[in-house]
Amino acid sequence: MSTTVDVFIDYVCPFCFLVEPALEELRRDRDVEVNIRPLELRPAPVPTLRPEDDYLPRIWNDIVYPMADRVGIPVRLPSVSPQPRTEKAFLVLQLAHERNIADAYSHAMFQAFFQDDRNIGDEEVIVDIASSLGLEETSVREAIASPERRRQHQADLAYATETMRITAVPGIIIGGTPLQGTPSATRLKETVDALATSRGCEL
Repeated sequence: MSTTVDVFIDYVCPFCFLVEPALEELRRDRDVEVNIRPLELRPAPVPTLRPEDDYLPRIWNDIVYPMADRVGIPVRLPSVSPQPRTEKAFLVLQLAHERNIADAYSHAMFQAFFQDDRNIGDEEVIVDIASSLGLEETSVREAIASPERRRQHQADLAYATETMRITAVPGIIIGGTPLQGTPSATRLKETVDALATSRGCEL
C-alpha cells in the first residue's frame, strides 16, 4: 500500500531544495507518493527578505552552505533583492501537477533561483522555465492570469497553515505524522516503516 508524503515548500527556501536528495532516496527505496504542495512563507503584502541584510548571509554561512556540501548540491545565495514572491510560480505548479511534471517543475524552479540566480517571481522567467519542461507558453500565461487558479492557491495556503498547521518549510507530513526540520533519507524511511508497522498492527 503506497504511503502519501505531503511536502510543503516555498521556492525561495533553500532547505526545500536541499531535501530533494532525501526525498529521491525515499521514492527509490519505499512505495510512496510524494505530493508537492505550496506554502508561501511571506505572501503579499508581507515584505520579503533582502540578501544584503544580515539575516540571510548569516543563515547561509552557518547552515545552508554546510548542508549543501553534505548533500552534494551546489547553491549560492541569490542576489535578487528583495526576494521574489512565489505566487505566480505556484499558479504554474498547479498546471505542472495536471501534466504530471510537478517534481521536475519544482526542481527546475529551485535550480533557477539557487544555482542560476534568476528572478523566479518574474513572469518571463517562469514562462521560460516551464516551457523548457514542455509546458505550452499559452497555457503557462493563462495559469498565471487565472482567477480560478489564484483562488485555488489561496485555498492551498489556508490548508497548509490553518488545517495542517505548517509553520516552516519544508513541511513534511507522512501519514499524518509531521517531521520537523530538513529530515534525512534515513529519518524519512524510518517514519514510513513505522507507519507501515502500525497499519499491520491494526489488521
